[in-house]
Amino acid sequence: MQAVIRLSAIKNNSLYLNVKKYIMINLSDCINRLAPSATLAMSQKSSEMKAQGIDVINLSVGEPDFNTPDHIKEAAKKAIDDNYSRYSPVAGYASLREAIVRKLKRENGLDYTSAQISVSNGAKQGVCNTVMALVNKGDEVIIPAPYWVSYPQMVKMADGEPVIVNTGFEQDFKMTAQQLEQAITPKTRLLILCSPSNPTGSVYSREELRELAEVILRHDGVYVLADEIYEHINYTGHHESIAQFEGMQERCIIVNGVSKAYAMTGWRIGYIAAPEWIVKGCNKLQGQYTSGPCSVSQKAAEAAYDSPQSCVEEMRKAFERRRNLIVDLAKDIPGLEVNCPQGAFYLFPKCSSFFGKSVGTRVINSSTDLAMYLLEEAHVATVGGDAFGDSDCFRMSYATSDENIRTAMGRIKAALGKLK
Repeated sequence: MQAVIRLSAIKNNSLYLNVKKYIMINLSDCINRLAPSATLAMSQKSSEMKAQGIDVINLSVGEPDFNTPDHIKEAAKKAIDDNYSRYSPVAGYASLREAIVRKLKRENGLDYTSAQISVSNGAKQGVCNTVMALVNKGDEVIIPAPYWVSYPQMVKMADGEPVIVNTGFEQDFKMTAQQLEQAITPKTRLLILCSPSNPTGSVYSREELRELAEVILRHDGVYVLADEIYEHINYTGHHESIAQFEGMQERCIIVNGVSKAYAMTGWRIGYIAAPEWIVKGCNKLQGQYTSGPCSVSQKAAEAAYDSPQSCVEEMRKAFERRRNLIVDLAKDIPGLEVNCPQGAFYLFPKCSSFFGKSVGTRVINSSTDLAMYLLEEAHVATVGGDAFGDSDCFRMSYATSDENIRTAMGRIKAALGKLK
C-alpha cells in the first residue's frame, strides 16, 4: 500500500527537508523551470500580515477595486434562472463570440467573424493558449522589458526562448522599431506587445505601432500577440491596435477580456481574435485541458459588451483622477524618478537612487529589497521591478481609493526618508 505523506504533519525538520527535496526532484522539468509569480507572492504576504492585524495598504494587486456593474450581475442571475448550467462549446457560446465581433467592429474598426474568436478562462489563458499553439522548441519570442511577469514563463512552458529587449525609463518603456528589427532572427516566431502596459502604464501611439508593424511585415512567419486587456483604461483619448494596419490582422492575435474594463476579474472571461487557423489550434488545446469557460460568466460578459458603456467611462475617469494624484505625490518624494503613465492603473517609478542605502542593519540592494522594506517598515505592499525585467524600478497599483493612495504615499515617503 502506498503511503501518503503530508508535509504539514512532519515534525522532524531533517525529514521535512528531505521529503520536500524529493518532491521537487520529481516535479517535471517544465514546472521546475518556472518562477513563482512575484505579484501573487507579494499579495499573499500582504494578506497574511492583514490576517495578523497589521494595517497593510495593498498596492501590489492588478485588479480594479470597483464592483461589477449591476446590469452585468443581473444578466448572470438571469442566466442561472435560464439554466445556463451546462458545458458550453469549447470556443465559447456563439452569442458571446458574436458580441465580441460587434465590439471589435464598433470600437476598433476591425472586421472579424465568430470563427476567428475563441473565449477563454480569462485573458491570461488566451495569452498562454496562443504561445502554446504557435511556439515550438527553440523558437524565439521577443518580449519588451518591462513586461508582465507571466510572459517569459509561458514561453518557457512552450520550450521557447524569451528574447528580452530592454526599453527603460528614458524612452518611456516603449520598444522602438529599430530595437525590434535588431532583435529579430531566423528563429523569431512571436512578439508580445502589451499596450496599455502592465507594469508601466505606457501606451504606444498610432505612429509607433505603425513603425513596429512595418518591421513585422518585412519578416515572414513572425506574429504579434497584442495584449490589449487595458484597452479601456486609457488616458490618451483613443485606443490604438496594431491590428489596424494593412496586412496585420493576418499576423496578429489580439488578446482582451472583461476583467479590467468591467471590474470582472473573478468572472474569468477573456478572448483571442486571430486568423481562423490559429483560433482552431487554440480551441484544440483548450478542449484538452479546460474546455469552455463558465457558462454563467459568458452570459454576463455578453451583457457587458452589448449594453451601454457608461460604466466603463466612469471607472476610467476615476482611474485617471487617481493617476494624477499618485503621480503628484510620487514626484514629491526625494529620490524617485516618475513618469506619467498614459494607461492602465500602475505607476513604475525609478528607485535605483536608494540602492546601497541602509537603515540600521538593513541594506537596500535591489528593487525587490526596497519593496520588502516598504512592506515591513511602511506596511505598503508594492512589487519590485526585478520581477518585470527592470531592476531599477518598482510597481505600485493605484486601483484603490484616493484615501488609501494618500496614506500609502505618505508612509512610503517617510520610510524612504529613513534610508541613508
